Amino acid sequence: MRIIYLHQYFNTPDMPGGTRSYELARRLVVRGHEVHMVTTWRRHDDRRDWFRSEEAGIQVHWLPVRYSNHMNYGERIRAFLRFAWGASRYASRLQADLVFATSTPLTIALPALAAKQRLGVPMVFEVRDLWPELPIAIGALRNPVLRSAARRLERQAYHEAAAVIALSPGMAEGGARTGYPSSRIHVIPNGADLGHFGDDSARDAFRAGLPGLDARPLIGYIGTLGKINGVSYLVDIAAAALRLAPELRFLIVGKGAEEVAIRQRAEQLGVLGRNLTLLPPMSKQTIPPVFAACDVVLSLFIDLPEMRANSANKFFDGLAAGRPIAINYGGWQAELLERHGAGMRLAGWCPETAARQLAAWTENPDTLRQAGQNSRSLAEREFDRDALAIAFERVLLGAAESGRRST
Repeated sequence: MRIIYLHQYFNTPDMPGGTRSYELARRLVVRGHEVHMVTTWRRHDDRRDWFRSEEAGIQVHWLPVRYSNHMNYGERIRAFLRFAWGASRYASRLQADLVFATSTPLTIALPALAAKQRLGVPMVFEVRDLWPELPIAIGALRNPVLRSAARRLERQAYHEAAAVIALSPGMAEGGARTGYPSSRIHVIPNGADLGHFGDDSARDAFRAGLPGLDARPLIGYIGTLGKINGVSYLVDIAAAALRLAPELRFLIVGKGAEEVAIRQRAEQLGVLGRNLTLLPPMSKQTIPPVFAACDVVLSLFIDLPEMRANSANKFFDGLAAGRPIAINYGGWQAELLERHGAGMRLAGWCPETAARQLAAWTENPDTLRQAGQNSRSLAEREFDRDALAIAFERVLLGAAESGRRST
């Protein structure tokens, strides 16, 4: 089967960020499918027009479009629309048996719908976030005309799709609320790359490079430093820990719109270089020793109900690495951690309470070790990337077959 795979922010393992699309697409190639990934080139260089490369057998078509988490909402929307326009024309000239589009952003539906109509093939739509509910909730989509257009595009994307893939149960419920048949919505969450994580041989070497760590507990956040992540909360926890739990050490690895503000707050509170270390983002290839070095890994978001349906990569990387996970939000991930004894939810937004919780947790090595084992077991049972890729392929094949029957 020939598949056009539309993902505006596709990453290979040598790039920072999530690699879900890479991992799924390369497995499709191994299983005999031809995959054409249509995406953006975000590195700043002299490239101005489409170019092509092959990544693990995936035919990747890159359009240079500037984008970063530092851009304001208006700049991001312009980047979304520029890619949507270019990809609509480009993808419609490719040959395919199926069009697959993964959001975010929701504008990925525009080239998907264009290619579907032009080529006369089925489309499968993947929902990575609750769009447009999420950008509306965080104030990124305030214009009522744009809101109305986004909702219309959402409904059209669902109802033109032969099948919908959601990354969490909450996202599946969001799709069903549009009137789309729940029987055609498939939950395939982010996966755990079990072969990539789990080797702790580089743990000590990484820890040795962190000043003042020694054998002290290390609490790590590895991910985007965007406004929605609220990582400044971790800086406040580190400040509280200086007084309440001085043995704790904290690590932040990443970049984003809040990077400067986080550093400034860490300097203001006197934690930077004392019990808090900031490091730049790392690629998927180089990140495993960081997870191995952490005694607890964090997944953080601002207090926003719409984020409780998230399927954060860092959460599943933590499971794959066999690390206890602490999160500060409710929803299906909090329920998973509690049910399987793989982690904890930090209570409220009180840094002092969170510091005490983390200190109490790390004071008991046996409890921490068992939580880590439970985390890895959960990854193996429910989130093995290989098993999820088979389910993913099954949805695509079913959609393609339904398209053939309807012609």
